[in-house]
Amino acid sequence: MNTSDLKLWIIVPCYNEEAVLPITAPLFLAELQKMIAAGKISSASRILFVNDGSKDATWDIIRDLSRSDEHFLGISQSRNRGHQNALLAGMMEAKERCDVTITIDCDGQDDISAMEQMIDEYRGGSDIVYGVRSSRETDTWFKRTTARSFYKLMNKMGVEMIYDHADYRLVSAKVLRHFSEFREVNLFLRGMFPLVGFKSTCVYYKRSERLAGKSHYPLGKMISFAIDGITSLSIKPLTLIVVLGLITCLLGFVGIIWAIAEVILKNAIAGWASTVCIILFLGGVQLLSIGVIGEYIGKIYLETKQRPRYIISEKTWEE
Repeated sequence: MNTSDLKLWIIVPCYNEEAVLPITAPLFLAELQKMIAAGKISSASRILFVNDGSKDATWDIIRDLSRSDEHFLGISQSRNRGHQNALLAGMMEAKERCDVTITIDCDGQDDISAMEQMIDEYRGGSDIVYGVRSSRETDTWFKRTTARSFYKLMNKMGVEMIYDHADYRLVSAKVLRHFSEFREVNLFLRGMFPLVGFKSTCVYYKRSERLAGKSHYPLGKMISFAIDGITSLSIKPLTLIVVLGLITCLLGFVGIIWAIAEVILKNAIAGWASTVCIILFLGGVQLLSIGVIGEYIGKIYLETKQRPRYIISEKTWEE
């Protein structure tokens, strides 16, 4: 394939982005036109905005953009389904219409100029190119610490992930066609793409502050995202429950021997504190274990329903 024939679709998920979209959309277009002028990609390349059930004017802005320039396209989900599902919707919509996709958030934090290097790496033979942060200088100490802990925890749980990579990545249409065979409802894309295989590499960039608007990932949502990632891609928590149960049983067995010995030696003293401590410890272990198992059962329940992962209600073009 001639370089200038390479058709790229940039996938941009949007949820309540009316403040930042008018700022970043021209930046995306400028980078696209720059790569077209340099002969890196085809003039038929497009920018696809995925409206994830926004409650503000995001979809109106997307429709206005699509009318202003043919390179802008938009699809809207029937309701808010989450960032990962919005990304999936965009990639699945694009996979038969382009040669390669690049997913990037709308907030302008990811370095747009890294796209050109991603294209070069694709031309060099890589079907997946991960955008990786070179540093976390712009993060607060708390966010930096929790993010590093998150990646370490995920790796210990057996989830294969690229350290400091979020969802800024290039994926070829060939990989997306294979990826479409992954049918799970509980999505954790940054842990799923390494499972597909194919040759991959990384492009490093500096991440800046959000250009406008507010972050949609507060602490509570980040914790929920981490739990989803672990329970969707790893069964190690279940293994840990088995180990914890075994340790508890061994401690209980030692306690039984100790209690019998105390009775035989006639040293037994009625003790309220020791009894309460044992009951609370065992009760806590049991409740924690039931909670983890319940999380997995809930995931199984959702998977068996086989509900659609996204529903596109509107497009800015006619089929």
